[in-house]
This record gives sequence, C-alpha cells and structure tokens, in this order.
Amino acid sequence: MKTTLKALMAPLLTGAMLLAGTTLAHAQTTLKWGHVYETSEPFHTESVWAAEEIGKRTDGRYKIEVFPASQLGKEADLNQGLKLGTVDIIISGSSFQAREFPRIGVTYYPYIFRSPDHLLAYTKSDIYKTLTGGYEEATGNHIAATTYYGTRHTTTSDRVIAKCADMAGLKIRVPDVPAYLAMPRACGANTTPIAFAEVYLALQNGTVEAQENPLTTIDAKKFYEVQKNIALTGHIVDHLNTVVSKTLWTSLSDADKQVFTEVMMEAAERATKIVEEREGKLVEDFRGRGLNVTEVDKADFEKTVLEKVPFAEFGYEQADWEAIRAVQ
Repeated sequence: MKTTLKALMAPLLTGAMLLAGTTLAHAQTTLKWGHVYETSEPFHTESVWAAEEIGKRTDGRYKIEVFPASQLGKEADLNQGLKLGTVDIIISGSSFQAREFPRIGVTYYPYIFRSPDHLLAYTKSDIYKTLTGGYEEATGNHIAATTYYGTRHTTTSDRVIAKCADMAGLKIRVPDVPAYLAMPRACGANTTPIAFAEVYLALQNGTVEAQENPLTTIDAKKFYEVQKNIALTGHIVDHLNTVVSKTLWTSLSDADKQVFTEVMMEAAERATKIVEEREGKLVEDFRGRGLNVTEVDKADFEKTVLEKVPFAEFGYEQADWEAIRAVQ
C-alpha cells in the first residue's frame, strides 16, 4: 500500500515542483529601464513608480530595475542598447529615434507645437500613430508613451532678445542635434556643442554667452546664477518617449502589453503634470531672484525658421509638419 501511495504521489509532487519552478522563473524575470535624468526629476520618480506598478499588475512576474543618471550610458548608448540587449526600456527624445526613422524628428522642428496641450493632443492623434508606427516598423522597438519635458527658452549673460535678429552673432551652447540647432542658426547665432555637464562653467567663464533649456532645467542646473536674462523664446515644446525594445515587446503577451502600455502612459501623465506645475511657478520665481524675464515676438522667430530651415534638410516631411499643426 505504501509503495502504491508513493507511486501515486510522485507525479503530483513532480508536477507541483515544476509549477513552483515555473512560477519562480516568472517572478525572477528582471528587466532594465535606463535614462539619463537625475533621481530628483519626475522622469526618474515616475519611472520607479511605473516599474513597481507593472510588478504589481503582473503579479510579480516582472521585476524592473530603473537605472538613472546615465548609469547604463548616455542617451545614444541607451538607444543602441535596445538593439544590443543591454537595456529593455529607455526614456529618450525623438531626436534619437529620428536617427533610425528621420520623419519622427519633425516633432523637434521649432514652433511645430503651440503649447504643451498641443503636444499632448498630438500624442492622441493619427499622425502620432503614423510616426511612432514608422519608427517601430524601422526598428521593432515600441514607443509606449510620451512625456512633456518642458518648453525650451533662451538665457543670455548680457544681451536682451526680443526678436530673431537680436541673436545675430550670439555665442550660444546648443545640443549637437540638428533640430536644436535650427532656430539659433536661422537667427544668425554662433552655436557651440558643449557637453551638458560643462555648460555652467562655460557660461561662467564666457566660453559661451547663452544657452537654451526648459525653465525647470535652468533652475535645477542653477544657470540663473551666471545669466542675467531669460528670453521666453519657447522654440521647442520638448518631450521624451518611453521606448520598449523589440526583444521585450515581442515577448510580451497581449495582456502584458496592455499592462505595460497603460502603466507607462499613466507614468507619462504623472510626470507631465509635475513638469507643468513647476514651470508655472518659475517665471515669477526667476523675476523675484532679479532676472530679466521677457517675452519675444514668436511670430518673427517662426517665420524666420520656416524661411531658412527646409524640412528636407533634416529628412522631415512637410506633410507631417502640416498634420501636426492641424491637430487641435
């Protein structure tokens, strides 16, 4: 009887062990989420929230580790890492996705977005599906969500800027990305691609006399200490994409794809709200610190850029620009 009982129990025990092993394996699936932002920024805090939330909503089958502040490499490295398998999820600007699918870079063309609300409306539009779909077709990577990063403005040490021509000859630090260079060069400025970590010192010692960034970055990096003027040029309504690697995306079930998408979109909305709230307070904060914060003739800037920066120069298509401008 004992032998019979053992014989009967053996398959059950084996099955239970296999089931436990499978469950454990699922629970131990570890993914890497990388970005270049500091731990205090919403792009990190909300990524951490999303990582934990995905774990909860998938019953612990995915453990996502978030690596901030370029721990897994600079932004170009992270985008390359999606191919190499060194990272599974990244936060990155469309200018980097444009290296694989140039058309999506049109979202950085100066003055294409009227406001953050226009950007958010774009993320729910058909042209957004077209451009993100084109990137996915080209790479296999999936853009799951888009976050508002901030509206880029120009700071200067002495020069007051009111119209495009006021930037003629201005020594300005701009990221070495075509879309970022477009407005300053169209206005006649002399652009210099200094590493982001070195911008404060470059402004302080006069290597450059100006730079451009969102108000939140101007505040976080203390550029206001070495600049007297902030011109609200608002030339790029900047944004970041949450990108899932082809390897990970194709491995997910439809149910898990839905979870990842819903959570990443919620995280993007949370981060966007934080950025907007911070920006809303900073204009008066800067004025209170003694800075000269001025409005500019945006129509003049936009007209000059359109005249001097052809879409084809960057691989953009005017039809995409028109479709985005038409979004309400």
